Amino acid sequence: MKYIIILADGCSDYPIEQLGGKTPLMAASTPNIDALCAKSRCGTLKTVPDDMPPGSEIANMAVLGYDVHKVYQGRGVLEAASMGIELKNEDLAMRCNLICIDNDGRIKNHSAGHIPTEQAHELIGYLNEKLSDTRYTFHPGVSYRHLFVLNKGSDQIICTPPHDVPGTPFRDVMVQSKQPEGDQTTGLLNDLILTSQLLLPEHPVNKNRRSAGQDPANSVWFWSPGYRPHMKTFKELYGKSGAVISAVDLIYGIGAYAGFKPIKVPGSTGLYDTNYEGKAKAAVNALKEVDLVYLHIEASDEAGHEGDADLKVRTLEYLDQRVVKYIVEATEKMKEPVAIALLPDHPTPCALRTHTHDPVPFMIYHPGATADGIREYNEEAVKEGSYGLLEGNGFIQALITNTR
Repeated sequence: MKYIIILADGCSDYPIEQLGGKTPLMAASTPNIDALCAKSRCGTLKTVPDDMPPGSEIANMAVLGYDVHKVYQGRGVLEAASMGIELKNEDLAMRCNLICIDNDGRIKNHSAGHIPTEQAHELIGYLNEKLSDTRYTFHPGVSYRHLFVLNKGSDQIICTPPHDVPGTPFRDVMVQSKQPEGDQTTGLLNDLILTSQLLLPEHPVNKNRRSAGQDPANSVWFWSPGYRPHMKTFKELYGKSGAVISAVDLIYGIGAYAGFKPIKVPGSTGLYDTNYEGKAKAAVNALKEVDLVYLHIEASDEAGHEGDADLKVRTLEYLDQRVVKYIVEATEKMKEPVAIALLPDHPTPCALRTHTHDPVPFMIYHPGATADGIREYNEEAVKEGSYGLLEGNGFIQALITNTR
């Protein structure tokens, strides 16, 4: 048996008035997903423990069956692994967003208007030039998503993810110390945030963005700090080799520690305009070399963060027509049977524009297995599925062992 996990990031939601009281999953036209659901068994999965923040890093590791209380060390270290950055044991790595702050000092968005990667690299290079120091380095990533590494920094700090607080005065959510030993790191990070707000607005990239009516990348923002984690590979845990396909460094970083082969697909953006077809074809092709493919598609999560219900519906219809349809048809022609799972990592409700702890809907199709009669894939319908509510590594065990 081979396996494909289609991870539709943040696709689950709450009922939305403008969608007639339906969630985007309920409102979207998804005949291929529903046809696959009718052949599957369903349930819900608690991906994030209540005592942990509902971040994608925790949720995706949980989907893959890792004990997140043991292995979680923040988002930055995972993205460092994806970028090929070797961390020393005393290095503190963290996400560094380029964000947009309004004239009134409130966080307008977490992405600087989804700044293009080329422009973002200019700005990160400029910050390294102006703020160079032997203690730390800014590392350029994709679009607004970058990395900051601080040697001998303290993890006794509280950092707020910028996508959690749109519309909040930035000074209310700057870095804070958990313990006195975090004070020096807190002071440095906040100084860098304020200094970036003096440097970035006058850079030609931002002048051009303002002239074009686009949001400027006028501040950096630090969050999710941690040290290098110690994780077993997926094969060591579950006996299966794997590959990962995504558009974001975080997921490739999880894949790096899991021992998955990274597959980069041209045109993958992490947004609604990503190369859906290319990613679907790459997933099927990868099954020739590995046992399990983790196909991560970010678009619905970004739509949730934007609070755009119509866009979220559109991303789900793209997923249905341009990913699920191809994967089902292509895997049916393969000699070896292929199990297909579909789920989000966490909800990203449009009304909240951030992640929540709610269990997520999932379905698992095993060729030849008896379905449980659920005909539509959405948040409510799957609650009647035969798997019920799973936690811990229950989902990955159900996928691999084909047991209820």
